[in-house]
Amino acid sequence: MDPLLKAELLQGLRELPAHLERLNALEPKIIQWAHRWQDATDFLYLGRGPCYPIALEGALKLKEISYIHAEGYPAGEMKHGPIALIDKTLPVVALMPRDAHRDKTLSNLQEAAARDGRILALVTEGDTGLSGIAEDVLELPAVHPWLTPIVYAVPLQLLAYHIAVLRGCDVDQPRNLAKSVTVE
Repeated sequence: MDPLLKAELLQGLRELPAHLERLNALEPKIIQWAHRWQDATDFLYLGRGPCYPIALEGALKLKEISYIHAEGYPAGEMKHGPIALIDKTLPVVALMPRDAHRDKTLSNLQEAAARDGRILALVTEGDTGLSGIAEDVLELPAVHPWLTPIVYAVPLQLLAYHIAVLRGCDVDQPRNLAKSVTVE
């Protein structure tokens, strides 16, 4: 591994606990989102690059504990199916850090907004490029790109948790899910 990259990653890992701690201050806003969206019947999560698996995880967590249908989808492929579902009732959760994928994801969000999609965006602190597009924006700490998925996963899990609690779901024992996997 390149020594400079290694040093950047080590420094990023040292700073990560402080960044995660700062996310606690965002929980009241996440709770507001949960109140606003607890009655939604569907969610669409969009991400690109390293945020695509986190979009999948956010959708999975929402399904598992709140029983709301949710799909994670690569933002670049939104035109091949999910775009037909976008309307004024569909929350579109967009993971949009300031990285090499940002501008293309912004283009996808503009298309979703043009179809009356309700955009909830997770962005890097200081990114003001979504005004007029996103209904709600949550600014997250800037971290090394390889660490972005860790930071972006936390608010998605909190959103799923708070929506589930508001809906009266048992978050400790979701229906039809085992605490451990015992079958192969």
